[in-house]
Amino acid sequence: MDWKPFLYGGFASMSAELATFPIDTTKTRLQVQGQVINTSLSELRYRGMLHAMYKISKEEGIRSLYNGLAPALLRQATYGTIKIGLYHGIKGMLVQNPEEETLLYNMVAGIGAGAISSSLCNPTDVLKVRLQANTQGTIDVQKGMLSMFADIYRKEGLRGLYRGVGPTAQRASVIAGVELPVYDWSKKKIIDLGLLGDNAWNHFTASIVAGLAGAIASNPIDVVKTRMMNQRKLKSGSQSSSNGVIYKNSLDCFVRTAKTEGFMALYKGFIPTFVRLCPWNIVFFMSFEQYKKLGANLLI
Repeated sequence: MDWKPFLYGGFASMSAELATFPIDTTKTRLQVQGQVINTSLSELRYRGMLHAMYKISKEEGIRSLYNGLAPALLRQATYGTIKIGLYHGIKGMLVQNPEEETLLYNMVAGIGAGAISSSLCNPTDVLKVRLQANTQGTIDVQKGMLSMFADIYRKEGLRGLYRGVGPTAQRASVIAGVELPVYDWSKKKIIDLGLLGDNAWNHFTASIVAGLAGAIASNPIDVVKTRMMNQRKLKSGSQSSSNGVIYKNSLDCFVRTAKTEGFMALYKGFIPTFVRLCPWNIVFFMSFEQYKKLGANLLI
């Protein structure tokens, strides 16, 4: 298996994460608010993405928009590296000749790569989500990242670090199974139709198409994932299940969210999700293409 996509994918993923992280924070805050069955998060504090960004900056400081950046970059350095490397590796195993690639084969490769990589790197995502949703100061952000991981493990065990791994893997497999193949397909179609060559404008356009497709497909799973990861053992006052948490599993979270808040609650945060995914994809895919060219020029 070629190691170069792993390297380029990791660098490109970290570049995209750094560029779009404040938007991701507002998306997380919008997704966890308004939970009818969790009284501590029942208030609708933010009216939308821009209002959330303004209010967080005003009340908590601009640095709060970057809470969780360290584990997010660690996640992309691991998850992003593994995901892109596996995607290209699985594609190579399914189809020997790149000209024979199909959307179906690429979707299979993307789903497998997304599920495996996100499952392995789930603890970094848990810490990132909790730091972003830390409106009540339950996490000491001055602690080192290893100390925060240890604190979750001490209080909640290994299950705490892998809380939400199901919806995380589902979301990652959907996003990777949609965005990566759609990008490859769009780029090839644009070239085949003679609209653009294999250049930056082509990569830019294909990135936007991939970002829109990924946002539509993944937002409900993303809401479930965020709520599952953010929940802890609860005190009295919230309608918890028998084991002391609100949602027993991802299906229970999906059903109860839709039932108590309406189906469109599963699309909470859609605008920041798309606004984040679109530039994230643009930065990622264009960076990935440039890293490939740089590597070729350096004979890496």
